[in-house]
Amino acid sequence: MSSTQTTPEVLWAQRSNTSAPEKNYIHLTISVPDVPASSIKIDLKPTSLTFTGHSDTKKTTYHVELLFYGEIDVENSKTNHTARDVEFVLRKKEVKEEYWPRLLKDSKKVHFLKTNFDKWVDEDEQEEKPDDADYMNNMGGMPGMGMGGMGGGMGGEDGGFGGIDFSKLGGGAGMPDLGDMDMSSAGADGEDSDDEMPPLEDEDEAKEATSGEAKEAPKIEEVA
Repeated sequence: MSSTQTTPEVLWAQRSNTSAPEKNYIHLTISVPDVPASSIKIDLKPTSLTFTGHSDTKKTTYHVELLFYGEIDVENSKTNHTARDVEFVLRKKEVKEEYWPRLLKDSKKVHFLKTNFDKWVDEDEQEEKPDDADYMNNMGGMPGMGMGGMGGGMGGEDGGFGGIDFSKLGGGAGMPDLGDMDMSSAGADGEDSDDEMPPLEDEDEAKEATSGEAKEAPKIEEVA
């Protein structure tokens, strides 16, 4: 069976700084769960980014092409791959205080692109909310662009998760998949709700027993 092609969700945020070029960047997160580094192809150019990655577990190939509003400094951009996504810190080529008005050159809205509010900071609040230095240090340099593959030159490959399949972890740590449980044995300890509801036959027998006791009452009075 051939796999499908999917446009992944892309989240973005940005920072600007006139005196520190390293603080003048675009932050991108491409959501591609269960995509190993070996199947990822990235082509980053000053004005565009093309991403392709295949997931065997999802049986789909993720593909997206982004044409940027402004130019990117490819050599000073960084990336990090985890089991859930691929993150980019793309340094803006032009150092200026103003934010880009949008990520893409075309002003037309696209359904897959969203603002990353966890990382978004307004222009006038950047000094109050500095970059996360530890997070930025975990980002590695960009591998050979256009060579077809993330390669070993990428820092933080697999993000320390070792390629864990998050789709198999269920709703929470240590929580079993309810779909695999044998619900017929749920009442083994007498806690099954069915045990609290006796069959209708028992109700009829109980009524008959009560009726029988009522009929015998006069006989006891006669003996007395």
